[in-house]
Amino acid sequence: ATSHSTTRQLNMKTAILAATLASAAAFAPAPTGPKTTAMNSVWDSYVGGQDFKGGEWKWDPLKLSETYEPLVPFFREAELRHGRTAMLAVVGFIATDFVRLPGEAFSFESIPTTVGAHDALTGTALQQVAMWIGVFDTIVTAPAIAATMKGERDAGDFGIKGPKNDPDGSKMKRKQVSELLNGRLAMMAVGGIATQSVLTGHGFPYL
Repeated sequence: ATSHSTTRQLNMKTAILAATLASAAAFAPAPTGPKTTAMNSVWDSYVGGQDFKGGEWKWDPLKLSETYEPLVPFFREAELRHGRTAMLAVVGFIATDFVRLPGEAFSFESIPTTVGAHDALTGTALQQVAMWIGVFDTIVTAPAIAATMKGERDAGDFGIKGPKNDPDGSKMKRKQVSELLNGRLAMMAVGGIATQSVLTGHGFPYL
């Protein structure tokens, strides 16, 4: 039993570390050089080609916008989806180290740290979470992505109204860029939080 537990913990650490390294590689700056028409077209059509200081940061190290140009709307949809999920995950990771839902199953005695919920609730609450995510993706996400790929919907747009008094769309553009940048940061952050939690076995601040 001890050997099985140790193997499972090592597998979890390896998976989290791999995911974190992959995320870091994804955000590496691209080599400088002439930009192709395909890349220019992407940055002309989509916001987000800037860094946290507001400077230009247009990169495509794997040239995905050229190789898979028809899939660019899906790539942006995926980035927004993962960024939004990661922002919620960061808040959830930190908040549940201080506040829990009522019930013995969710208490600090039963689950001392947030990361421990993965093993403690796999056979119960997490199955329900996975089920409802599946329902949401079937009813909402899949049709939304299909509409995006047909050009009937902007990536990530679920019909929420933008800022008022925004005749030229500049306020909305700033919010879109802010969401992308915060989502990218959150994707890196949640990978770091999960890794530190597993490696140290501690909750916030994961030291």
